[in-house]
Amino acid sequence: MSNYSSTLMQINRKEFRSFFSTPAAYLFLGGFMAATLFVFFWVETFFARNIADVRPLFQWLPLLLIFLVASLTMRAWSEERRAGTLESLLTSPVSPLQLIMGKFLATMALVILALILTLPLPITVSLLGPLDWGPVVGGYLATIFLAAAYVSIGLYMSGRTDNPVVALILTVIVCGLFYFVGSTTLTNLFSGQVSSVLTLLGTGSRFESITRGVLDIRDLYYYVSIMGVFLTLNLYSLERLRWAGNPVSRQHRLYKYLVVLTIANFIVANCWLSAVTWARADITEGQQYSLSAATKNQLASLQEPLHIRGYFSAKTHPLLAPLVPQLQDLLKEYAVNSGGRVDVEFVDPTQDKDAKEEAASRFGIKPVPFQTADRYQSAVVSAYFDLVISYGDQFETLSFRDLIEVKSQTGKVLDVVLKNPEYEITRAIRKVAGSYQSSGNPFDMIDNKVTFHGYISPNDSLPSSLQSLRADLDPLLDDWKKQAGDKLTLEFDDPGANNGELAGELKQNYGFTPQVASLLDPKPFWFYMVLESNGETVQVPLPESLDKNALKRSLDNALQRLTPGMLKTISVVKPAAYGANGQGYSALEKVLKENVRVKEEDLSDGQVAEDSDLLLVLSPSDLDDKQRFAIDQFLMQGGSVVLMTSPFNVQAAQSLTASKQTSGLEDWLAHYGIKIDETMVLDPQNTALPVPVQRYIGGLPIQEIRMLPYPHFPDLRGDGLNPDNPITASLGQLTLNWASPIHIDDDKNKDRQVTKLLSSSKNSWTSDDLNLIPNYELHPDSGFAPADEHDAYLLGVAIEGRFTSFYKDKPSPLLNSQDEADKDKDDAEKADKNETKSAIGSVINRSVSSARLTVVASNTFASDAAVNLVSQSLNTYYTKPLDFVQNTIDWSLEDRGLLALRGQTQLARTLLPMTPDEQRWWEWANYGLAIFALILIWGWRRSVAASDSRKYDAILAEVK
Repeated sequence: MSNYSSTLMQINRKEFRSFFSTPAAYLFLGGFMAATLFVFFWVETFFARNIADVRPLFQWLPLLLIFLVASLTMRAWSEERRAGTLESLLTSPVSPLQLIMGKFLATMALVILALILTLPLPITVSLLGPLDWGPVVGGYLATIFLAAAYVSIGLYMSGRTDNPVVALILTVIVCGLFYFVGSTTLTNLFSGQVSSVLTLLGTGSRFESITRGVLDIRDLYYYVSIMGVFLTLNLYSLERLRWAGNPVSRQHRLYKYLVVLTIANFIVANCWLSAVTWARADITEGQQYSLSAATKNQLASLQEPLHIRGYFSAKTHPLLAPLVPQLQDLLKEYAVNSGGRVDVEFVDPTQDKDAKEEAASRFGIKPVPFQTADRYQSAVVSAYFDLVISYGDQFETLSFRDLIEVKSQTGKVLDVVLKNPEYEITRAIRKVAGSYQSSGNPFDMIDNKVTFHGYISPNDSLPSSLQSLRADLDPLLDDWKKQAGDKLTLEFDDPGANNGELAGELKQNYGFTPQVASLLDPKPFWFYMVLESNGETVQVPLPESLDKNALKRSLDNALQRLTPGMLKTISVVKPAAYGANGQGYSALEKVLKENVRVKEEDLSDGQVAEDSDLLLVLSPSDLDDKQRFAIDQFLMQGGSVVLMTSPFNVQAAQSLTASKQTSGLEDWLAHYGIKIDETMVLDPQNTALPVPVQRYIGGLPIQEIRMLPYPHFPDLRGDGLNPDNPITASLGQLTLNWASPIHIDDDKNKDRQVTKLLSSSKNSWTSDDLNLIPNYELHPDSGFAPADEHDAYLLGVAIEGRFTSFYKDKPSPLLNSQDEADKDKDDAEKADKNETKSAIGSVINRSVSSARLTVVASNTFASDAAVNLVSQSLNTYYTKPLDFVQNTIDWSLEDRGLLALRGQTQLARTLLPMTPDEQRWWEWANYGLAIFALILIWGWRRSVAASDSRKYDAILAEVK
């Protein structure tokens, strides 16, 4: 065996050196590098894509390798036949298999050497952005397997003729056919089943699957089978040459049968492996193409069967066609991991009239007209690309807009990929399951016991309005008791009894203090309700309207907060001025409504809706005392408050204008140790904006759009995003807009956990100048005058723990004598309607430990105008601010599953901000490295040749 392998390696070395004895190897390596770099930087416009990946490197390799491998293998056997040395080789002691494998390994060694020369490209990308090395490894592995298949085809074709040019043509034709069979040019001409089979036969489609970062044994074996078939044919053709001129014997026939059987086994094994779906490895960062633990937990929590129906047309847009099998494979993973709870079905409504009618009438799904065009014709294709997730009587639809992401490149070239499909599907499952469960018995979804604590004074101590409310409470709790059984425990206590011992505990633990009905009726009383389960505490707020129905809603909403899987409710406070100027938050509201219920609030009544789980305040302006009180008391109740606020109001309409803005929360934030400076942060590490620049060509003024740095848009990445907090850990990159520095008073927050979320780079500076228009003539580097002092500034912070109310030891703003007089008048008018308004003058002095406050110092963050500006600069719809807000909401509501899932699937791989000169430097650096590598190889081969020459001269001298 050692002699066999030794002979094989000698043949391998001899063939490998023969490549370098002529210019063939240098032409191959030089041509390969030139074509690769040209495609990477010019055809695929790497810097214009602004994505930190190496897809442009591998996208064209299936086609490039056809011609390059054909040029390498065309002389392998044909030259031997032409020179008449093939007969000598076949009659030598070396077996034909050793000859074939020696040439095969030598050619593969040269291909691998060429791939090694491309390593500077992914290394460059990793230096310019957060590169996922999983698809890179998969791409190189796929290239090696694809090249092995092409080399085996080339060797066989070279052995069929003594003309190298004919061998090259035959190799190109056969390899091209394998590639063309699976291309969309051919598959789009056939129906779904035939199209799927053709896709599986194509070398290019299999290649794309591996370069995603998913190593599937079916894809790898496909290339092994091609390699095995053509190497077997090559061996058989050489054996037939050895038999030439001899009569056909029984041994020859047995050898022929063995060859046929071997080829059949290579082919049939593909069919056998088609059912093996588990033999795959997702090597992407975060395993983007494998179901996450969050999804598996969601599937395990399903109580009823879940149905997923995919509506896909056999004939669709060419850019959507490759995504259909990827999405279908992912949906099959849902069925496999659900334990029989999920049923997946694929339907083509264009072929099924009943399915088409049901899709339109029941789910509102209709075909979408897509414009297709090539150099010969243009047409409109009406196609389906939709999903329906149904659970019980609830359903959710996902269209192509929810499932794909379109990224614009240069010219009219578009890059279409799946956009976080697992997150979108699991989110839809979570939503329909939550909606279905909310209509049922909530106690069925709670595994732990629930305790209702009523801290209520005796009836004779309560105001008349609360006496009737106390009477309504008992039947509502009795209904709960019937639903819950032994899961619910009821406890009532009077905090005013027992010398106030319980009152002290309530003040310490919850910040509860005695309440008063009004300034005209200052008699104190207690009326607090709390739900507790498994260490989690939720306060039941008094309803705004003191009637039985409102009390029932308040109780049910509090219980839902303890129920896993229930939809949460977010109250959003928006500035009215933004809508008038065309700068709203429609994009943010749209993505929020996909996961939670969204309610608009103005807080003018001094209260937050009782069913709210989180309060989101966007660009607050001149809030009054009642509105400030509503925010404060919501935080004291253990709620979560998210603020987007800054001392500046920026309008990005026809031009950029800035003005000072007072939020009304300055003193309130200072009470909690948060101060926002009246300056804006400018960062040299920023997101460029498209700016019209005038230049002169031949004396004529020409206006062009150039991407120029804009320091008011800090590009946060690396240390600028807290890697240890789930809000920012998965973002990878975030652009802020016109942000201000935040200062934290550590003394006031020593008992709370302070997490610094967002920070600018250490070279940032601040400015209070309201002129936001850059002047690149005076300041060509940044457009703005730099300051002398530079530092990293805090731009976003999250604080959690126990808060002491801003209104502690102060009267409630809701207690106003004039309001009370109006209230008495209204009560008389509304008595018959039983619509008494709550005006209980209580102040919760201290929050529970679950309270959370998140502040981002920017009034325009996540606004439509800011998102659109950054999207224009990146040539793709920029969703990072929306992702940040969603992550913050999930973290605040302790929705760890959805937060982990979004973090796993988010695509945040953009390049570092660079000037055009820096881009050219990196490009030419790669060209220089390629030339330097070729020179090193040339020098190495020269030294090896010189060494061989000296050895040969020494042998001759010894013989003489």
